[in-house]
Amino acid sequence: QAQLVESGGGSVQPGGSLRLTCAAPGDIIKMCTMGWHRQAPGKQREMVVEESSDGYTTYLPVVKGRFTISKDKTNNMVYLQMNALEAEDTAVYYCSAGRCTRRLRGRGYWGQGTQVTVSS
Repeated sequence: QAQLVESGGGSVQPGGSLRLTCAAPGDIIKMCTMGWHRQAPGKQREMVVEESSDGYTTYLPVVKGRFTISKDKTNNMVYLQMNALEAEDTAVYYCSAGRCTRRLRGRGYWGQGTQVTVSS
C-alpha cells in the first residue's frame, strides 16, 4: 500500500507554474523530513527540497526562489509550488519522507513519481 501519493504533474511552457501535491499519513508528515526529489532522463535522482519535522528547509540552489515547499498538517498534504519553470526542470518528481523520528525511526518512504514536462 502506497504511503505517499503524488499528483499535479503535467506539461507547461517555460515560465509557467505547477503545484505538485503529496498525500501522506499524518504521522509521517509529523515525524519525518518531507521532501521532493527529481530524476531527469539519463541523470541521477537529486534532492529538490527537504523540510524537517521542525521546519528547517534546504533547497537545491537552482530552484531556490522559484520553488516552495509547504505542508498542510490538517489535510495531511505536502505541496511543491513551482514557478518560473525552465526546460531543465523537466523530470519525474518524487515525494519523499526520511530521517524519521520516534516510532518511525529508520523508515523511509517514496511516492510513485509524477512527470513534469517544461517545453514550448
